[in-house]
Amino acid sequence: MAISPNTDFTSGQILTAAQQNNFPRGVMAYTQVITTDSTITSTEEVQITSSSFTAVANRYYKITYYEPQLSNAIATYFVARIRQTNLAGAELNRSISNVPTVTGATFTYANVVAVRTFTAGAVTIVATLESTGTGSATRGTNQPAFILVEDIGPA
Repeated sequence: MAISPNTDFTSGQILTAAQQNNFPRGVMAYTQVITTDSTITSTEEVQITSSSFTAVANRYYKITYYEPQLSNAIATYFVARIRQTNLAGAELNRSISNVPTVTGATFTYANVVAVRTFTAGAVTIVATLESTGTGSATRGTNQPAFILVEDIGPA
């Protein structure tokens, strides 16, 4: 089975270490960016933020990258990616967000999620953004871009 579930517990049973290890361990890393504006130029992939954590072998990690507001004056699309190690590292997942052509300001957002296992040790996760035209990523204190790594259980 991909994820080892815990069984139902009944009164009087003893919770074992093996069962305890089946529980998710929660947030492993979180980094947010509140820089008010980043210009994303055409076909140039830009590192937005990174987060590091210590992985345990044979566990699943859910990685979420969220970009709250993307805009452009002309129709374009943004590619948001989650990479391992650095800007040139292995791509773990990507999403494409379209900014349609309409009169006035046009906005969208990006959300990328990847579920992976890693070898034991230090792992760096990188969030990147690319645009087919020059666009903007707008953020703020109450509107942060972020990368979140969660341990969701054994593989």
